[in-house]
Amino acid sequence: MDTVRIDRRWLPLNALRAFEAVAKHGSFTAAANALLISQSALSRHVISLEKLVGTPLFERRPHALALTKAGEHLLPAVTKSLDRLEYALDDIRHDGAPTLRTLRVQMPPSFAMHVAVPILREFRRANPEVDIDLVSPYDVGPAQTDTDVAVVYSRPTVTNLVSDLLWPEHLGILCHPDLAARHAGKDLGEFVQANELIHVRLANLPRHHLWTQFALQSNLGMAAVERGLVFDTALLAVQYARSGEGLALVDLNLFADDVAAGRLVQPFRQRLDGGFGYYLTIHPEALSDTAVALFRTWLISRFGPPQASDEPVVRLAVSND
Repeated sequence: MDTVRIDRRWLPLNALRAFEAVAKHGSFTAAANALLISQSALSRHVISLEKLVGTPLFERRPHALALTKAGEHLLPAVTKSLDRLEYALDDIRHDGAPTLRTLRVQMPPSFAMHVAVPILREFRRANPEVDIDLVSPYDVGPAQTDTDVAVVYSRPTVTNLVSDLLWPEHLGILCHPDLAARHAGKDLGEFVQANELIHVRLANLPRHHLWTQFALQSNLGMAAVERGLVFDTALLAVQYARSGEGLALVDLNLFADDVAAGRLVQPFRQRLDGGFGYYLTIHPEALSDTAVALFRTWLISRFGPPQASDEPVVRLAVSND
C-alpha cells in the first residue's frame, strides 16, 4: 500500500465538493443540479477522488447510492473543512464583523424536549452570532455524520470522537402521587403487580428490556413485567404517568423537576443502572471551532454529572461495545 502522504498543494477541492454533494443528495443527478455542473463532470470528479484514495467511496446500486466505510470516514472531515473555509471567507468579506454561524446539533428527543429546548434561549442570548439547527432522531448509538455537536444516548463506547459524559442514566419507578397513595403499604412486588407498566422502547433491544432487567435484579419474576404500554421516548412514558395511571421506569435525573414539583413521586428507592448514559460528542478537529467550543462549554456547565448519592443502585454489567 502507498504510504506517501497527500500533499496539500494537490488537494482536489473540486472533487471533494463533488463528493460531498453526492453524499448529501444521494444522487449524481441531484448533486450535479445543485452544483450547476454536468453529471458527467461530476462523475469524473468523484472517480478521480476514488483513484486518489485508492478505494471506492460509494456503493453504486441500481436505484440508490450508499457510502462505503471509507466514504463515511471522509465525509465529516470534508463537510467540516468546507464549512470552516466558508465561515473564514465570510468573516474576511465582512471585515471582521460578527457573522451568523449555524451549529447542527443532535439530541435524543426526551433530552431535547424536556431539558435542553427550554434553556437554549440562554445560550442564544449569550451567543447571538451562533444559530442552532436541532435534530432529534430516535436511534440509540452514534451521532449522524453531518452534525457539529451531538448528545447521544448510548452505552460507553470507544471511538475516535471527543466524548464527555453528561450523566449516567439511573432508572427508578415514577408514578402519579394519587396512584402511590392508593397503594400505600404494599411492597415492591405487590405494587408492580397491581399497576400498569410503562415501557420505553430501545432500538435493537426487546420491547420490555428495562423493566425485565429491573425485575431480574429485584427478584420480581419475568412474568410480572412482560405487559403494559410501550412508548418510543421516555418523555411520552412520563406524560402518560402524569395522567394518573401506570409506572414509568425512567431516568431519575432527567425527570427530577417532575418529582421536585410534585407531579410525580418515586415510591420505592430501588434504582437500576442500565449501562446507558448521555454523552456529548464532537469530532476532534472541531475543538478549534469557536462556536463548537462555546456550545460544548455551555452544555457541560449546565448538564454536568450529578452528585453522588447514597441511594441503593441495582447495577448491570456493561461491556465497551
